[in-house]
Amino acid sequence: MTIRLPDLPPSSLPLCHTGDVPEGQAYGCLPDEDGQDRLFIVRQGGSLYAWRNACPHIAGAPMAWKRHAYLSADGRHVMCHAHGARFEPDTGLCVHGPCLGSRLLRVALHISPSGQISLANPHLTSLQASETTEKENFHERG
Repeated sequence: MTIRLPDLPPSSLPLCHTGDVPEGQAYGCLPDEDGQDRLFIVRQGGSLYAWRNACPHIAGAPMAWKRHAYLSADGRHVMCHAHGARFEPDTGLCVHGPCLGSRLLRVALHISPSGQISLANPHLTSLQASETTEKENFHERG
């Protein structure tokens, strides 16, 4: 199943720096023409995970209630503040809410030696739900 979402820019465009995403926090990137972030990055357990800002419950619905506010109050889950759905930050699996068992759409990242984060795939215009695999995670060591 292909879910068509707005195009992402070329991979050379910087999204943010690793220092912009503290442990247990989220960071929204790439505002669209309406000011909604197209994706967000979460750091959990020293690893960075990037997801499209689109709840699977209602195709393309933004998840944050304000910029960078993608996590539940306790910081344990990514949360869709419109529907109350909760997702595991490392797998994107919905563990609570109306889209239980669905997954967020993963975005592969590239991180330069200086810590600059950009998209890993310069031609990403849509994502296949079946292509969201563990190999697309980025584990920052340090």
